[in-house]
Amino acid sequence: MKKQTLALACLMAGLVAACGGGSSPSTQSPAFAATVTASTSASTSTTTATGTRWMNVKYGGSGYVPGLVFHPTSPNVLYARTDMGGSYRWDAATSAWTPITDGFGIREEFFNGAESIALDANDDKRVYLVTGMYDWAGTNGRLYISTDRGDNWTHVDLPFRVGSNDPGRAIGERLMVDPNQSAVLYYGSRTAGLWKSADYGQTWAQVSALSSFQYPAEQIPSLPGRTSAGIEAVLFDTSSTGAGTATQGLYAAVGPDYATAAGLAFNLYKSNDGGASWTGVPTPVTGYHIPHMARAKDGMIYVAFTRDMGPGAGGPAKLYKFDGSNWTLLKNYDTQQWVNFGMGGLSVSGSGPATRIALGVTNSWGNWQGQPIVQLSDDAGLTWREIASMTPHTPADVDFSGWVDDVEIDPHNPDRILHVFGGGVWETRNASAASPSWNLAVTGLEETATLALMTPPKGASYTLLRSSGDIGMHVQTELLKTPTRGPRGWFGNGNSADMAWSAPAYIAAIGTPVWNTPNVAGAYSTDSGVTWTAFAANHPDALANQGGESNIAVTMPGNIVWAPANSRPAYTTNNGASWAYTNLPALSAVGINRGYRIVADRKNPLKVYAFNSGGAWWNQWSDTAHFWYSIDGGHTFTESTAFTAAGARVADFSHSSVAVNPNAEGDIWVADGFSLLHSTDSGVTWTRLQATAPDWGSQPAWMYPEVYGATSIALGKATAGATYSSTIYIVGTISNVWGVHRSDDGGVTWRRINDDKHQYAGLGNLAADQSVPGRVFASAAGRGVVFSY
Repeated sequence: MKKQTLALACLMAGLVAACGGGSSPSTQSPAFAATVTASTSASTSTTTATGTRWMNVKYGGSGYVPGLVFHPTSPNVLYARTDMGGSYRWDAATSAWTPITDGFGIREEFFNGAESIALDANDDKRVYLVTGMYDWAGTNGRLYISTDRGDNWTHVDLPFRVGSNDPGRAIGERLMVDPNQSAVLYYGSRTAGLWKSADYGQTWAQVSALSSFQYPAEQIPSLPGRTSAGIEAVLFDTSSTGAGTATQGLYAAVGPDYATAAGLAFNLYKSNDGGASWTGVPTPVTGYHIPHMARAKDGMIYVAFTRDMGPGAGGPAKLYKFDGSNWTLLKNYDTQQWVNFGMGGLSVSGSGPATRIALGVTNSWGNWQGQPIVQLSDDAGLTWREIASMTPHTPADVDFSGWVDDVEIDPHNPDRILHVFGGGVWETRNASAASPSWNLAVTGLEETATLALMTPPKGASYTLLRSSGDIGMHVQTELLKTPTRGPRGWFGNGNSADMAWSAPAYIAAIGTPVWNTPNVAGAYSTDSGVTWTAFAANHPDALANQGGESNIAVTMPGNIVWAPANSRPAYTTNNGASWAYTNLPALSAVGINRGYRIVADRKNPLKVYAFNSGGAWWNQWSDTAHFWYSIDGGHTFTESTAFTAAGARVADFSHSSVAVNPNAEGDIWVADGFSLLHSTDSGVTWTRLQATAPDWGSQPAWMYPEVYGATSIALGKATAGATYSSTIYIVGTISNVWGVHRSDDGGVTWRRINDDKHQYAGLGNLAADQSVPGRVFASAAGRGVVFSY
């Protein structure tokens, strides 16, 4: 998925940023919903400043949830882990998900994805997360520990790598807590074997009795997929809890790549002495992955074997049950000419001949008669029926299948079954029915990778344009309802969108084409996003340069300047029927992509500004940041020689930003990653503010700082009595405090408007509301879009 590419780009650029703050009321509150809906009205005349509390703009799901974990003994205690957008706890009272990692700070973006979650069977308040985005990235993982169901966390640095956003991220669960002695934890790592802690995760030692092999660090990036499956899952062979002595019987599943590298002859091993020694278990299938194992109450072990690692692993695939000596085949998907089904999720309930088994069939796409999505057996695997395909599901227009890599039966209600997919979680509460009904269980689950945000002028019939990885571009008309407007189905990633300030019903958007629209990289709407028309022609370089560093600006209806990544911007005066290059220099990649940020002056549509941040910190010795201005609608540009002289520095696209004051012609602000620069004469001359400063930490000053000084900027409606015509918002570091800061006096004084409980582990974009004072929108790291109120 694109979000993996996005996170990779952010990591390569050193991106770490965040936002948030304040206490947030429940999004279920009717009174609060009415307040927010009213405040988004185009005719609002509110002058009271808001903006010290934060919550999500609703999209609802859309991101991959690799794993769900129920507490085995406490009803309705359920957690979801995402690959790059935090973790969540289920709130049964509101039937919604509560984010539990929004307090992760500016230096924790790499740890915002969880590779595994584990719960203590004897303490339903104790939660563990193993985190770390990429196995190959050179940074070890972390274990986060909570004793209050995720309200607060401490962490331990782990001695091995973790890959929450790597291939095979639904395999597991890799982390398990001994149900009989809660201090004992096991973790199956990808590249360093099996690990054990005997002190609640505080210290760890490799279980060398299984294998002492660890991939050399320098070898990991060259592995297929830049990772290994490693020790894929740990299973305790017991139904007891709280005995006080460590469980002696446990299984460990070994991925085929790690088995080969470590010289292990089997894909499944068992220990009968608490991990002190291990014996290989001959399996009927060898060389396959074991994505999940499950133990029934009678001791029967159910094991899925699948050829590919996933997500959406292809087959062949087979499901067996194992009584400790004998294997019995229960389900078989051989690869046929048009079928490549794998097995992902696996869950069991009950025991004996009446054991209920739920099996997730992955790499099965669509919704057609006879399609397997979730197969259910109520007789321990003798017979099966499909309970998801062609059944009632709400909403019916949302994808229902694909990456069904985890399925969970509620241990306290076997009629409740949940399955994951590429866009979140589906749930049924009547699994025993002949045709179970399913509902999309994603309320509160906001995992999207936002690439750009834009707000319209007061009077528009919408509130926000949001361009996102994987799901394209959407026009948000109500903040607490899922958006329905946009060029839906035309873009994979939405890269950028803008509107004509004088006529905001005119919107233009660019993105990456998808299979059914292979040549559509841009489109426009004349009715506020209700209907769309594809550009008759693309920018000449757009299809070859589709990176998220692409950018557009609308000067007037039909007049657009388009700057694809690594390209020379071009303009159109006829709704994209034809394009002509500007005189701006073409850009090329410098190890990572570069791109212009193009912005139209909101008071004078003939003025257009172009900012090139320089590309990357290592490019500072061969280039500088550049600022250009145009007075003919973005056709020709003149460079400001004063921009670099004012102190502008080189940074990557993600750590820099440009914004115009919509209430004053030629009033421009730039956040260059380190400082703020301000021009009041359309970019000819510049003043560098001394407000922000990076935190270099242990980094040398010739590289990039640990925490940047100023990375994003937006200007919105001013409060009553303000001395400057717009309120300024930045993401940056002021007086050694990182956060979202706000100024009402043109940057003379600042105050932080977020708190440490809502940092979201990352922030890439700001967009300020032009109707409601104090409201700013922010793209959190994998946590969708949040706003202040």
